Amino acid sequence: MAGYRRQLYRDDAVVLRVQKLGESDRIITLFTRRHGRLRAVARGVRRTMSRFGARLEPFGHVDLQLAGDPKGNQGSSLHTVSQVEAIELYGKRFLGDYPRYTAASAIAETAERLTPVEREPSLRLFQLTLGALKSLARGDHATTLVLDAYLLRGMSYAGWAPALTACAVCGEPGAHRAFSVPAGGAVCPDCRPPGAAHPAPATLTLMSALTTGDWAYADVTETAVRRECSGLVAAHLQWHLERALRSLPLVDRGAPAPGAVPPPGGAGPGVVPPRAGDGPAAAGVNREMTE
Repeated sequence: MAGYRRQLYRDDAVVLRVQKLGESDRIITLFTRRHGRLRAVARGVRRTMSRFGARLEPFGHVDLQLAGDPKGNQGSSLHTVSQVEAIELYGKRFLGDYPRYTAASAIAETAERLTPVEREPSLRLFQLTLGALKSLARGDHATTLVLDAYLLRGMSYAGWAPALTACAVCGEPGAHRAFSVPAGGAVCPDCRPPGAAHPAPATLTLMSALTTGDWAYADVTETAVRRECSGLVAAHLQWHLERALRSLPLVDRGAPAPGAVPPPGGAGPGVVPPRAGDGPAAAGVNREMTE
């Protein structure tokens, strides 16, 4: 539009992903508090003398001034970063910690997938994403528990929460033993479809605890239960997303117990342990985040 001047506005955001643009710029994917997910160009941030290049790294919580139409009615779909102040740069705490780095990568990728429409506010998901990164940075709970709690609650906000306390098909209340991803969660004996999984009762209890925030129970669960829970959560999420998350197979979930039975569909996404000694750079974790 002739004569259009881009307006300035402020918001705080979580940096989900960065991509190279030209010789010195980057495109930053942001999850903002009031304007949802959007993309912005950061000019010259790859230069040595950049004023705010180090502040626009994945997993950081930043306060921004952006140029562009926040509603997307005029001008380019790409905004421009004109100012940025760091609130908390969580990514710095993850660089030397492979499990936390890969879990943060999975959280950022999931947040992007759960916000398919740009500039559509999603305050609850924003707060959940920021809270998960804070918890990872502080080390409040086991890394895999924080990730699975985030995935379960994120699915709840999207309307995909697995049924855990009643049959997903007929609604019969109770602690049912079978779990079917296509059916939507736990199923009773009458509704159980062929190929349904039969997780340990403690696994479904852990999923319920992570959904409701019962950390007193979740923190004392065994590794085998956590791994089985992670397999079901990852399978349920990717069934509804209709695509795999690239970062989930790289998450370090610990060594499986001897003789452990893999989750439905084999090892499945999200439960493949990395090679010993691999770090984020060696494994190429979510390379799109930093290129």
